[in-house]
Amino acid sequence: MRLIQTLAAAALALVTSFAVADDAEQAIRKTLKSLESEVPVESISSSPLNGLYEVKLQGGRVLYASADGQFLVQGYLFQMQDGKPVNLTEKTERQAIAKTINAIPAAEMVVYPAKGPVKSHITVFTDTTCPYCHKLHAEVPELNRLGIEVRYVAFPRQGLGSPGDEQLQAVWCSKDRNGALDKMIDGKEIKAAKCENPVGKQFTMGQSIGVNGTPAIVLEDGQVIPGYQPAPQVAKLALASSK
Repeated sequence: MRLIQTLAAAALALVTSFAVADDAEQAIRKTLKSLESEVPVESISSSPLNGLYEVKLQGGRVLYASADGQFLVQGYLFQMQDGKPVNLTEKTERQAIAKTINAIPAAEMVVYPAKGPVKSHITVFTDTTCPYCHKLHAEVPELNRLGIEVRYVAFPRQGLGSPGDEQLQAVWCSKDRNGALDKMIDGKEIKAAKCENPVGKQFTMGQSIGVNGTPAIVLEDGQVIPGYQPAPQVAKLALASSK
């Protein structure tokens, strides 16, 4: 009899917890909707901190909210593990960004393969009108020699419809994208017929993961490195991210 009572109490507690969680999700979604956020919510779940809910946005960014939806927090949540602080927010965001970026089909990128065995890869949001993108592109052969595959995606930093957008669309509509990108960065004009291309989609994706300038380098583990970094430093970070 006591066992039956114990099981019944456990079942009631479980049902109650699901109901509370469902109410919290509805309250949080209502608050987010009232803010007219343009970024879709992927999931809402309990965070490691009691009473705080983790809100995952499309693209990987994370917010935190109270169960009643009255409080929203944007920032890092740390947990002490073995006496050391672990950034749980950054860990969650990197996993989501890696999943998003690594799911981009190779056919939608401009890829410069590694020489020999691939030790790691980087995905670079680029703009052909960006001087520091030119500087990074000049070091792609060195990265390739170091075993790093370089994958380019488009990010017209001045927005859709800008000269950079037109140039990137021309690159992505070329039969030889690598050759077209090389020429465009070298200051040469290329011509390509208009076509359906992923430039706009990639620009939106970049914004969703927090890219606001070029070049932006995304490592294999989802870490975003804003701005130019010399090839040896990029290679060091890329190799560390693949371990």
